[in-house]
Amino acid sequence: MSTVLNKADAHRLIDQLPTDATWNDLMQEIFVREAIERGLDDSRAGRTMDVADVRRKYGLPE
Repeated sequence: MSTVLNKADAHRLIDQLPTDATWNDLMQEIFVREAIERGLDDSRAGRTMDVADVRRKYGLPE
C-alpha cells in the first residue's frame, strides 16, 4: 500500500538536506520516510506482533 505524496512534506524533506547532499542521500531519506509511514499504517491497522512473540519466533533471548 502506497502513501499519497504530500508535496509540502517532500519540500521539507529536501530543504532539510545539507547543501552537498547527493541523489543517494535524497533516496535514503525517502526510503526511511516510506518505511516509517508503512510501519505507522500497520500499527494503526493492528498488524503488529508482541515483542516476546517475535523473540520466540526467531529464538532470541527475552
